Amino acid sequence: MSTQQKVMTNWRWIMCAMLFFATTVNYMDRQVLSLTFKEFIQPEFHWTDSDYGTITGVFSIAYAIFCLFAGKFIDWMGTKKGYLWAIIIWSLGAVLHAGCGFVTEHIVGLESKAELLQATGDIVSSIAMISVYLFLACRLILGLGEAGNFPAAIKVTAEYFPKKDRAFATALFNAGASVGALAAPATIPLLAKSLGWEMAFIIIGALGFIWAGIWIFVYDKPTESKHVNAAELEYINSDEEQSDKLQAAKEEKQMGFLEAFTHKQTWSFAFGKFMTDGVWWFFLFWAPAYFQDQFNIKASDPQGIALIFTLYAIVTVISLFGGYLPKIFVEKHSMEPYAGRMRAMLIFAFFPLLALFAQPLGREMGPWAVAIIIGIVGAAHQSWSANIFSTTGDMFPKSAVATITGIGAMAGGVGSFLINKGSGVLFDYSANLGDAFAFMSFTGKEAGYMIIFCICAVAYLIGWCVMKTLVPKYQPVVVK
Repeated sequence: MSTQQKVMTNWRWIMCAMLFFATTVNYMDRQVLSLTFKEFIQPEFHWTDSDYGTITGVFSIAYAIFCLFAGKFIDWMGTKKGYLWAIIIWSLGAVLHAGCGFVTEHIVGLESKAELLQATGDIVSSIAMISVYLFLACRLILGLGEAGNFPAAIKVTAEYFPKKDRAFATALFNAGASVGALAAPATIPLLAKSLGWEMAFIIIGALGFIWAGIWIFVYDKPTESKHVNAAELEYINSDEEQSDKLQAAKEEKQMGFLEAFTHKQTWSFAFGKFMTDGVWWFFLFWAPAYFQDQFNIKASDPQGIALIFTLYAIVTVISLFGGYLPKIFVEKHSMEPYAGRMRAMLIFAFFPLLALFAQPLGREMGPWAVAIIIGIVGAAHQSWSANIFSTTGDMFPKSAVATITGIGAMAGGVGSFLINKGSGVLFDYSANLGDAFAFMSFTGKEAGYMIIFCICAVAYLIGWCVMKTLVPKYQPVVVK
């Protein structure tokens, strides 16, 4: 064997980097609306919190439905073409948001943005209704494409990494969610303030088309890639079980869509996603609005940028350890990957309990206390997320990973719909009642936020307990 063959290539980390950048773009596209809503879009289109909750909630439920089929689409289309279609569609949806104001003006018979802002009377409700529907259409296109991101990324991870490394690789690319959320407040409000909110959607959306052009040239399956040598391929398959090797030796069998629901491992993964995805999406969509509502700090203000940036900086730095913790359990404590992952997830499930103190400390110490707490909760979520995604690769064959991931993402989207739409309705309701609405020493809209923070605090422990009950120990699934 030559020296070149003995030295392992590291193309799998190039793949991980591509997943990281795709996820970064994915979350920046999601953040444009939340970072422009309160300051720029709400005044122009006269939206209520409930209107915004409808848009974010319907996006979540549509994303959930698309996720149900996206995983199967990725398994059927193949990773390369499937991922390419996904990012092109979501980037198109992101760019299309920029035209919503122009179309609204022409439908209601106005001639400029200034007339939208100054509108009064009955036309205000027409502006709000039409613009909500237009934004919903764009969000549906965005959600259709974004639904393919995690099923495709998890499938790539299963293809390019041995089981012991998958949680760490997932944590690395999943950090793109944090980095995207980190880069967004530092760029999007400034773009919206200087060039208009429309250009913020166009510029951020265009990044996805650039990624797609690179993906065409860099991705191939490990067995077909000219960048992966025999040593790296052997490492990738180093901890495959005999059942996996036998499965790979034959023509890969596809798991039937309905068959996936017959396995309790599928329900375990789906319930964990249902309980916890909404927490992340709530903070993603509502954190900028929260700081403006509670502390009168706009997203484009220097302090607003600093708060959101700090929040996601905490998420980004701490969450990287989340994917490495189960690796420690596996390598140093001789635990099998699933047991190590579940132990790590239990540890992460306790940190969101800090959300119970966000409102009280915010009242006593100001917005920075809340930003730090949300950052820690977000880091716990990302650590949890990296590991729960990796449980699919632990228990399902590679041919079924994207399908199961899509089902779990669907469940997470349903949970996200409930919390986002419910939050919008609750915030309007509590604000209208004022002091007549009280919860745990808070009144009005503050009480509404306190209720949601309490839900976020306990979601992970509930999710973990149900997952552990359904699948108490490692039980791999073999497609028959």
